[in-house]
Amino acid sequence: MGEVLSQGEVESLLAALDSTPANQPKRQEPSFYSAHEMVGQISVYDFKRPERVSKEQMRAFQALHEGFSREFGASLSGMLRSIIEVKLISVDQLTYGEFVFSLENPTCFNLLFSDKLNGHLILDLNPSIIYPIVDRLLGGGKSSTQSYPSRPLTEIELRLVSRITKSAITALENSWINISELQLRVTQIESNPQLVQIVPPNEVIVLISFEISMGEMRGIMNLCIPFNTIEPLTGKLSSDTWSAYTKQQISPQQKAQLEVGIGAAKVNLVAALAETHLTASELMNLDVGDVILTERDVKKGLTIFVEGKPTFSADVGQIKGHKAIQIRAKLPKTREIVDQHLQKAASSKEAGKTPAAQENSPPIQPSK
Repeated sequence: MGEVLSQGEVESLLAALDSTPANQPKRQEPSFYSAHEMVGQISVYDFKRPERVSKEQMRAFQALHEGFSREFGASLSGMLRSIIEVKLISVDQLTYGEFVFSLENPTCFNLLFSDKLNGHLILDLNPSIIYPIVDRLLGGGKSSTQSYPSRPLTEIELRLVSRITKSAITALENSWINISELQLRVTQIESNPQLVQIVPPNEVIVLISFEISMGEMRGIMNLCIPFNTIEPLTGKLSSDTWSAYTKQQISPQQKAQLEVGIGAAKVNLVAALAETHLTASELMNLDVGDVILTERDVKKGLTIFVEGKPTFSADVGQIKGHKAIQIRAKLPKTREIVDQHLQKAASSKEAGKTPAAQENSPPIQPSK
């Protein structure tokens, strides 16, 4: 049995091992902290999912489809006579295979085609919001339950859903008008998304997701844009191009349509003769032929109220045996009256300053 070293002998041996000569440089230990910093600078890149869409183009997609969500939500609200909110929730790039396997089965899978593009787009409508919308179009929509059947859409339901798809296509074409005239059309509708392979499974797509809310009902709508489909238009997806969507000028045709639409709107017109105050007993004692005295001078004519606002002054008359009014003049608006008072006040103030300025001015010296 070997000799057992004491604690002091063990410590002296360790000290002898650590001691190095003064002229011999001490070996530098590796810095684990600097290695940790180097790891923090490494960015992970998956070669199976290359990022082919730049950040600027992703921002362009987001700005374009925020306008689309507002227009599509307003169109749905008018169609369903209910408050519908369409909100953009995400813009991501992933592979087509990941997108397809993330969808429900059955679903409403619409293939959109345009001659301006190199392929198809996909508009997917979740059954959780499609069935409540169909129920609303058929006269229901009073139930707040969120249960829906797990089956493909029937022919009648597909015909109703096509109205929603057309509204979405119109809003999509309007949002892309500064980049390209898409002229989209539906070429195929499927309930099983795995049966449709428009691009290879590892192809990069841009997935734009929206949330559609109708009361307590909520569902997801997905717009899938394969990168190969829009690759010819990627050069136009710059900040100067898509930001011009909100700054475009109204065309003469749009202006004319707006004027015609507003011109055909009906307004409420009331001709007020005068105003006075009567007690209840005086009102009860009135009889046919009685004269009601007012403080309004007959020479002032009538006041014509349009939608409750005084707009014109008029005279009472008769034409072809019917009572009539003749417009005399247009009444000034409140803003115009205020502007007139301000101008009068400013002119009177300037006129009041003129004599004082002349008094304070130095006397004119006669010329020699």
